[in-house]
Amino acid sequence: MSDTITAAPALTAKDFATDQEVRWCPGCGDYSILAQVQKVMPTLGIARENIVIISGIGCSSRFPYYMNTYGMHSIHGRATAVASGLKAARPELSVWIVTGDGDGLSIGGNHTIHLLRRNFDVNILLFNNQIYGLTKGQYSPTSETNKITKSTPFGSIDHPFNPLALARGADATFVARSMDRDPKHLQAMLLRANQHKGASFLEIYQNCNIFNDAAFEIYTEKSSKAEETIFLEKGKPLLFGAKNDRGIKLDGFTPKVINLSDGYSADDCWIHDETDMYKAQILIRIFDDPQLEGHLPRPFGVFYETDRPCYEEVMEQQIEYAKAKKSADLDKLLRGNEVWTIQ
Repeated sequence: MSDTITAAPALTAKDFATDQEVRWCPGCGDYSILAQVQKVMPTLGIARENIVIISGIGCSSRFPYYMNTYGMHSIHGRATAVASGLKAARPELSVWIVTGDGDGLSIGGNHTIHLLRRNFDVNILLFNNQIYGLTKGQYSPTSETNKITKSTPFGSIDHPFNPLALARGADATFVARSMDRDPKHLQAMLLRANQHKGASFLEIYQNCNIFNDAAFEIYTEKSSKAEETIFLEKGKPLLFGAKNDRGIKLDGFTPKVINLSDGYSADDCWIHDETDMYKAQILIRIFDDPQLEGHLPRPFGVFYETDRPCYEEVMEQQIEYAKAKKSADLDKLLRGNEVWTIQ
């Protein structure tokens, strides 16, 4: 008998695909996101039985059916609540939440902000197509003002959410943005989200070619992408343009576009620091601040990352502390401190 131990075969993207028919509209951006997730998963070094995909309701929430891992297609807006319970009970699992701008920011908005502030070690992938796709084209919490849809024939009068601003307002410890039509960047952001210890919030621009086609075309088309996007890299200047000949400079707390041909250099540009919460807020708000002068590109990448204790770890510490206190009196705990003895 041989004593040789045969190594487990390396997993591939195909190992994470199921036999289920992928039922999204042809041309939907969800196909690309699914492909990138399946490509990244084998590189994480995590066994499939230790990975869980949890979703709510919406087009994006079909995701668990197409991933050969454990998963749950839960109820509308409650994927974050289900994931919180799972992570608390089984902290060793790699938990991924797949949601959309409607599912995660409307009916599920409250659950989302509380998961972020509690800082469970999970990964939230929020597909943002600025529309309700599954229910046939109503405006969503991220639809732009005056958006004409089936539910707003005269235009939406709602002010839209900025998902990353919402996440930072809930004290998320990792916020980032990518897009469906930039596979390499999306893969890099998925890896960064997985590496983060705590709640990671990754907004993914996703094209709904049926009900909101070309909503992000200016950021994805070759003819406009270089001038309309800026990719954030830690410790590097904020440069953009087809020849990297334009940059962003901070004038106090106000970002302004500069041309390197006007005598500026990369050293004059804003250097990206992922740990600076104040500058992260400026970057997050760049495109929806009407007070800013000039046309500024849309940022993509990691805006902010910080360390904070994870909820499930602190909970476990508290449980262990309670176990160690053998003198604990259950009756006293139940009565609390507001007890009077009447004689």
